Amino acid sequence: MLTVAGLTSTALAQKPATGVSLPAVGEILPATGAPGYPQKIQWMYDAPSLTDSAGRIVIHWFCSSKVSACTNDLARLVTLKENGRVYVVAYINSTNKKEAAKLDPIRGSEGIGRGTLAYGKGVVELFKNWNVVAPTSIVVDVDGKVVHVTSGQSPTELDARDTKVSTMAAAIREYVATQQGPTKVIKPNEKFTFAVSIKLASWLRFDKMSASFQLTVPPDIKCDATTLRGEQLKWSAQTVTASTICSGPRGSYEARGQLSFRYSVPNGGAGLGTDGQTWKFEIKP
Repeated sequence: MLTVAGLTSTALAQKPATGVSLPAVGEILPATGAPGYPQKIQWMYDAPSLTDSAGRIVIHWFCSSKVSACTNDLARLVTLKENGRVYVVAYINSTNKKEAAKLDPIRGSEGIGRGTLAYGKGVVELFKNWNVVAPTSIVVDVDGKVVHVTSGQSPTELDARDTKVSTMAAAIREYVATQQGPTKVIKPNEKFTFAVSIKLASWLRFDKMSASFQLTVPPDIKCDATTLRGEQLKWSAQTVTASTICSGPRGSYEARGQLSFRYSVPNGGAGLGTDGQTWKFEIKP
């Protein structure tokens, strides 16, 4: 799947946030903000990072030191950030750095890579243009789409946001595996397929040459191949498939297939994955 500026082609086909009004559910909002955001925004740390936010739930949090509810919500934001799957971009309605720091959910070096904080005239302009009522939270899923907007102070509203974020974060997966194998009785010498497929998350990239598939079968079962590596596997966008065709004489059998792979993450790191399947099947006339 094509990725542009941290968003998949599927996400890019959706309606983007314009930056001239508060983003709505269903719109696409990158961690870096909509195109219409003021250019001269001051950041307490680095500007929002598409690399750091990739594969995380992004919360755009708008608050003010003059609103007591923001102090209470700050504790919630810090807790959500500690999930490890959440990236927070805080916008504090103040031109005073020291005042803005009082509502900092990133907490200095403790949260580097987990978000950032904006303040200054550009943020004050955003609040004014959008008529933002603090605290306001915009929750964005890993595909860049806004899934939840909370503008209010009630515990019920904030509980709903926190539950939404925690549920989505728990559902994030680096990859999804599917398998194919004998599902019915097979006739002697009839050909059948063993296959394992891995669909990698959109923000990750396969290291094709490190991928390998190993199929373990009884001696009587004959296959086109029991070991596949690199380009011998089938590659399609974010999916790799290991597939081989086998046959055998009458009998009851068990086979095991395992696909191992390596992938890179946006921040330059790497991960290892492995998945497989055991098949029990019968061959008879």
